Amino acid sequence: MASKLFSPITLRQTEIRNRLWVSPMCQYSATARDGMPTDWHLGHYAGMARGGAGLVIVEATGVVPEGRISPECLGLWNDAQRDALGRVVELVHAAGAKIAVQLGHAGRKASTYAWLPGAVEGTVPESEGGWATVAPSARAFGDLAEPREMTQTDIDAAVTAFVSASTRAVEAGFDAVEIHGAHGYLGHQFLSPLSNLRTDEYGGDLWGRSRFLREVVAGVRDAHPVLPVLVRLSATDWVEGGLTAEDVTQVAGWLQDAGADLIDVSSGGNVERAQIPVGAGYQAPLAAKVKDSGAPVAAVGMITSAQQAETLLRLGSVDAVCVAREWLRNPYLGLHWAKELRGDLDAIRPAQLWRAF
Repeated sequence: MASKLFSPITLRQTEIRNRLWVSPMCQYSATARDGMPTDWHLGHYAGMARGGAGLVIVEATGVVPEGRISPECLGLWNDAQRDALGRVVELVHAAGAKIAVQLGHAGRKASTYAWLPGAVEGTVPESEGGWATVAPSARAFGDLAEPREMTQTDIDAAVTAFVSASTRAVEAGFDAVEIHGAHGYLGHQFLSPLSNLRTDEYGGDLWGRSRFLREVVAGVRDAHPVLPVLVRLSATDWVEGGLTAEDVTQVAGWLQDAGADLIDVSSGGNVERAQIPVGAGYQAPLAAKVKDSGAPVAAVGMITSAQQAETLLRLGSVDAVCVAREWLRNPYLGLHWAKELRGDLDAIRPAQLWRAF
């Protein structure tokens, strides 16, 4: 029986060679603090493409300078960044994979120190290259600096920035974009009643709280009719009174109506010290629930074996799997898993590696 994991999937007019994808993972390696990729990014993403990934999703990339999680995060707010990321795209394409970029705005969780071993935690002060943050409401995340509540002008500018960044992504050669609406960043901040206390059209009920994400997706879709658009959502806040899987299933349907092609289902990140039952495939049931919306979904979160990923796809629970840490441990993960599942190695194996696989 042919492997489901190593079968192609088509989004819009783009065929992706398999359903084993690289989840976006922050590298905090734009060391000049200008949002520009470095040699690390070139080797990192090309390596996993050579390792057999179907779709490589580049880490959270700020649509504006103040949208970066840390000063060392990537950006796509200017043409120099576009041109530099184009080289990453070329290397991934040369290895036979498709590539997307996760477009993000961290909102109240921006301007933090890089999450690296030994790093200081908390908000980077302006004296050290940090900046003032914005959010749907003036409510801080934990001990981070309190953000300024966004005005209508701020919201309009943020939507425009996402659309502009998507245009630069297309110009750089990216095959798809992913809108980051998870993990407590700006899209999630609007969506969750725990961080969105607004009483205008961007707050209140679920329809209002989802307006920002709907406008971003619709704007990208209008600008790029055939570009595959993914959206990463946190399917639950894991706390009472927060987002639920039922809420996010409804939102996923609305986002599909706005032009989204696939929902990348994660969870949490908007509340400190939430009790999250982390374990093998712990978010896959959430992805299966969100799939009830009718939208294709990808699962992510402690997917650590070929058989686990294959089973999720064969059960029809998900349409693709995004793997993170296993790719970091083994950039040739796709080749190993294809061999284990008797997938078509010739479709993904670089000729230079045939002695090993």
